Amino acid sequence: MTRLVVLGSGSRGNCFALEFNDAVLLIDAGFSAKEVERRLEIGGVDAKRLVGIAITHEHGDHASGATRLAARFDVPIITSLGTWQALSAQGERADFLPIGTSSTASVGPFTLSACPTSHDAAEPIAVGVTMPGGISIGAAYDLGRPTQAVRWFLRERHCLILEANHDETMLRTSGYPVVVQQRIAGPGGHLSNFDAARLLAELHHEGLGTVVLAHLSQRCNTPDTARTTIGAALQECGFRGELILAEQDGPMAAIQLKGPVQQTLFQ
Repeated sequence: MTRLVVLGSGSRGNCFALEFNDAVLLIDAGFSAKEVERRLEIGGVDAKRLVGIAITHEHGDHASGATRLAARFDVPIITSLGTWQALSAQGERADFLPIGTSSTASVGPFTLSACPTSHDAAEPIAVGVTMPGGISIGAAYDLGRPTQAVRWFLRERHCLILEANHDETMLRTSGYPVVVQQRIAGPGGHLSNFDAARLLAELHHEGLGTVVLAHLSQRCNTPDTARTTIGAALQECGFRGELILAEQDGPMAAIQLKGPVQQTLFQ
């Protein structure tokens, strides 16, 4: 059984728990270690089954509880070298398992891969996870721009966790200073609803069963706005899976993930 539990996603913290049988992998840990443990317990996820913590980048809303959790449960942090160096500079210590564009890492039943992303961090990555049986997920947020490399990396995944940070009109009327608006909408910032919709339409395939929209801005987006924009694009390309909007104040109900389409062979 493969389940994804949204522990929380937004500007105040991001953390997802991926379960495969008796193993748990965290994708980001952007709350305090104590808060992550609390959310795991509420979400029915046994923290003692944790085998690793994958980190997309070092910003606090993605990594604030990572090293303490890793040390507490004696599991590695899986991330890029640049992100690891940035975390180490903060004085925290844990085991490190590197992943990069030409290397993968394995913890428990999870095989992880990475792709560089466009964001204003040390060495940010999108994370891919594949499990026995072929179920594959991709997580990409704080994305800035979906480069060709990211597009290739996310293709053929059965579940996508993708940023839908802001509505462009709401950003322009948000009251943020112009320089902040430019950072958010720029190549080192965040993905808009429109860009997320366009990317998902490109990535759509028959085996895509779950789309989770993550990192929604509380000030420059709403769940209804994101769902309307992105849902329309997915409907147009024939998407028949689940469209889920990640909530900041999780945890949310567990999402059952489906794997490759099974075909029956007749002889």
